[in-house]
Amino acid sequence: MNQKTDTKRMDARTHNDETLDRVPVTALKGVGPRLAEKLARLNIATVQDALFHLPLRYEDRTRVVPIGALQPGRRAVIEGGIDHAEIKFGRRRMLLVHLSDGTGALILRFFHFNAAQQAALARGMRIRCFGEVRSGPAQLEMVHPEYRRVDADTSDPDAASLTPIYPSTEGVHQLGLRNLTDQALAWLEASPDSLPDWLGDSATAPAALPGLRAAIRLVHRPPPEVDLAALELGEHPAQRRLVLEELIAHHLSLRVLRWRAQSLQAPVLRGDGRLRQALRGQLGFPLTAAQERVVAEIEADLARAHPMLRLVQGDVGSGKTVVAALAALAAVESGLQVALMAPTELLAEQHLRNFSAWLSPLGLEPAWLSGRLKGAARRDMLARIRDGEARVVVGTHALFQEEVAFERLGLVIIDEQHRFGVHQRLALRDKGGQEAQLPHQLTLTATPIPRTLAMAVYADLDTSVIDELPPGRKPISTVVIPDSRRPEVVERVRRACAEGRQAYWVCTLIEESESLQCQAAEEAAAELREALPELRVGLVHGRLKAAGKADIMQRFKAGALDLLVATTVIEVGVDVPNASLMIIENAERLGLAQLHQLRGRVGRGAAESHCVLLYHTPLSRQGRERLGVMRATSDGFEIARKDLELRGPGEVLGTRQTGMMNLRIADLVRDEALLPEVERLAERLNRDHPELVPRLIRRWLAENVRYGSV
Repeated sequence: MNQKTDTKRMDARTHNDETLDRVPVTALKGVGPRLAEKLARLNIATVQDALFHLPLRYEDRTRVVPIGALQPGRRAVIEGGIDHAEIKFGRRRMLLVHLSDGTGALILRFFHFNAAQQAALARGMRIRCFGEVRSGPAQLEMVHPEYRRVDADTSDPDAASLTPIYPSTEGVHQLGLRNLTDQALAWLEASPDSLPDWLGDSATAPAALPGLRAAIRLVHRPPPEVDLAALELGEHPAQRRLVLEELIAHHLSLRVLRWRAQSLQAPVLRGDGRLRQALRGQLGFPLTAAQERVVAEIEADLARAHPMLRLVQGDVGSGKTVVAALAALAAVESGLQVALMAPTELLAEQHLRNFSAWLSPLGLEPAWLSGRLKGAARRDMLARIRDGEARVVVGTHALFQEEVAFERLGLVIIDEQHRFGVHQRLALRDKGGQEAQLPHQLTLTATPIPRTLAMAVYADLDTSVIDELPPGRKPISTVVIPDSRRPEVVERVRRACAEGRQAYWVCTLIEESESLQCQAAEEAAAELREALPELRVGLVHGRLKAAGKADIMQRFKAGALDLLVATTVIEVGVDVPNASLMIIENAERLGLAQLHQLRGRVGRGAAESHCVLLYHTPLSRQGRERLGVMRATSDGFEIARKDLELRGPGEVLGTRQTGMMNLRIADLVRDEALLPEVERLAERLNRDHPELVPRLIRRWLAENVRYGSV
C-alpha cells in the first residue's frame, strides 16, 4: 500500500468519533487474527492497549559508531558495506557477513537464516546494524544483530528518537511492536480526542506535568535530547504523569471492591460477650493498649450490617492471634461459624493448638481441615461443617475447595494474608451459606508495610496496627559473624543449653548445593550432634510428614529437645518461650522480612535472647546492607521499609498478592511519595465522574480486572 493510500485510510478513520479504548487492534495495518491472538497474550486488544504497552527501557541508536571505535560488551549502531558473505559449516551451519566502513571491519554471524536473507546480504549492499559487540576468534563480531538496508535517499527512522524496548512474547518482535505503536501514535496525532485525559489539569497542574497525550508520545518516542538519566530512573515528568494515572487506576480498582462491599449485607455479630469475657479471664495476662484498640475496631465493624474487610498488621509476637480469637468468639456468640485459614500446615496447626487451648475450656472444640485429611475422616468433617456442628474451623487452602460448604459462615480469618491472592480470599468468603449475606473478613499479617504503601496494596481493606509488644518482652540482641567462626557459635549453643535454655539452628536448604554454598540441614544436624554429644538435637524440615513434624515441634516445646535444627519452615507459627538463642546460617541469602520472622521465634520468654547471623564470605553490598539493618533495629516497620527498598514489593508482599498490581511504569517504592496525591485524586474522580472509573481501570489493568466482583 502506498503512502497516499495510507493517508486516506488514516483520514477515514479519524472521522470516527470512537475513543481508542473501543477500537480493536485489528484496525491497525498488518494486524490480522493470528497476530491479534499473540498480542492478546500481552493484553493488547485495542489501539489504546497498544499505546499503554509501555517500554521497559531505551537504547540510543541515534548515533552511528565507527567500526574502528567499537569496544566488546557495548551495544552500538554501525553502518558499512558488505565485502562478502559466506556460509560456514562447523558444529552449526552459519552465515558470516563481512562488513567494513573504512575505519575497521566486523563480522555479522547468523545461525538462523533463510535463502531470502542470504540473498539480501550480498556483496556491495550497504546496511545499518544494531547489536552487542563481541570478541570473535579473529575479529569483532555481532551475533544476530538487527539490521536494515541503507540507501542514499533513505531517511533514518532511529535518528529521531531513542529506541524503545517493549515487553514481548513469542512471535511478537520489537520491530513489530514499534510498528504497532507508530501507527497508534499516528492515529493519536490525527485525532487527539480519541485518547481522553480523564484526570485533566487536576493531575498535571500541581507538579507541572505534561498532559496525557504529550506524556504518551514522549515515553514511546523520546527525542535524542531527552534527559536520559531521568528517563532511566523513571523520574522524567512524562513518566511521572503516567505513573500517577496508573497508581490511581490500581487504587480505584481496589476501592471498587470496598465500595461494592459497603452496599452488600452481612450478619450483625454483637453477641452477648459471655465467651469473650471467659477467654479474657483465663488468659492470665491483660491485653496491651494496642490490642484493646484493635479489638474495639473489629467489634465495631462486626456490629454493622455490611461485610468487615479489615487487615490487622502486627509485628512478630505482638499478639494478633488472641485478637483473632476474640473476633471468632463474637461470631460464635451470635450463632454463626468461623473459618480460619493459614498458608501452611505448620502455621495452621499452630493456630489449631492455640485456639484449642483457649476455646476448649469454653466448651468449643475447633475443627481441623487440611488437604491431608482423607477418606471417612474427611467426609465426616465436611458433614460437620455443612451441618453447622463445627463452629470454628481451622485449616489451609483446603477450606476454599468447592466441596467445602458451611451452614452459616459469619467470619473468615486469613493469616499471612499476603500469601493469598484476592481470588482466594473471595472464594472463601463466597462460602457464607446465605445468598443475601456475606461473612465478615479479618486478615492478619506479621509482614508490616509502611502506611502509604498499605494504601496502595490494601486499598480494599481497613487497616489496624498492633504497634506494641506485650510487657516483659525483652529486645533481642543481634550479632553478625562470618561462618569461619562457626566453632565459637557452637560453643555459644553449648553454654546456653547448659544454663537450661533452648536454641534454634536454621539452615536455608535441605540438601547440599555447591553453587549456593549453603549448609544442608541434615548435615548440620549430624555435625552438631557430633560436636555437642551431651545435647538432645532434633531436626525438622519441609520433607517430613505432618505427624513427624508436629511430634518434633511438640517435643521441643515440652523441653525434651535442647537444640532444634530446622529449615525456614519454622519462620512462623512456633512459640517456645524457653528458646533464647537463634542461629541463622547463610543469613545473607534471606530477605529482611524472613530474617525478622525467624528472629521473632526467640525473645518470647523472660530471659534475655540473642540472634546470631552467620554469613559466608565474600558478602555482597546488598547482603551487607540487609545484615546491617538486622543488627541495627528490631522495628518491623523499619525493617519492612528497608526490605521494600532492597527487594521491591513483588518479592516482599508475595507474587500472588502483587500479581493484581502488575505495574507497567509505576514502582511502589520509588513512587511512594505520590500515594497520598493518588488517594486524593482517586476519591475526587469517583465523586465527580464515577462513570469514568471503570474505563480508567480498564485502560491500565486490561484483562487483569477479574477480581472486580465483591
